[in-house]
Amino acid sequence: MSAVTDAAPNPLAPRPRGGIFQSVNDSLVIAKRNLIRMTRIPEIVVFGLVQPIMFVVLFSYVFGGSLVVNGSTSAVGYRNFLMAGIFAQTVTFATAGAGAGIADDMHKGLIDRFRSLPMARGAVLTGRTIADLVQTALTLVVLSIVALLVGWRTHENIGKVLGGFGLLLLLGYAFSWIGALIGLSVRTPEAATSGGLVWLFPVTFVSNAFVSTAMMPGWLQPIAEWNPFSATVQACRVLFGNPGVSTSDAWPMQHPVWASLLWSLLIFAVFRTLAVRKYRSAAA
Repeated sequence: MSAVTDAAPNPLAPRPRGGIFQSVNDSLVIAKRNLIRMTRIPEIVVFGLVQPIMFVVLFSYVFGGSLVVNGSTSAVGYRNFLMAGIFAQTVTFATAGAGAGIADDMHKGLIDRFRSLPMARGAVLTGRTIADLVQTALTLVVLSIVALLVGWRTHENIGKVLGGFGLLLLLGYAFSWIGALIGLSVRTPEAATSGGLVWLFPVTFVSNAFVSTAMMPGWLQPIAEWNPFSATVQACRVLFGNPGVSTSDAWPMQHPVWASLLWSLLIFAVFRTLAVRKYRSAAA
């Protein structure tokens, strides 16, 4: 006769994951951790504000009055045209910071510590991107105040204006998953920053952010018009009531709000899947 002995439960053993609710809770815990870290290192927020403010001032007063917008070279007209592009550039350039932050956590071994905990695998990345989204939202608030000071104005109701900012944040959040994938794919934060900026510059400048696509060479115009970045910029101009209505027949320029929404959701779905898969494969 054999005796069966039940092993006592180990209080330190990983608990089973509680599905989507546990995943959401884990993501919020990681997001809180990253937000607390940002408050303890204020340079992160300050330097994140300096660059977009410099772009607003430089483009407004250096190029304002020298470029034609709707047949006019008015400096005020160009500032109103410009701001949607500056807002969009700000939320997308935050991608480089997101990638560098994840790469830094990987380099310091912090990600390995998270992997040893009984938490949802995607929560580490989701929490990080949520924290970056909060920082981006705060940056947009400050940037909007600076834009108002240099003469930017909206000409639509508050609902449409908030909708424009919502599309900006959605684009920034979608792009942050590209940064997460880059951060998981490189060995150092420096490489993540460089890798993030390499593709961001052509995406933001081969667009309608700073000049009309009609001023570009014929072969470049379709690329700029179907650029997801251009769709969001055009959508914001429509929702803000700013100048710069496109005469292009390209579908994203004729239906910019829908194009921006669809592009952002597609980018989010694709790169979140790739980033989480990369995280899991690295953990194997």
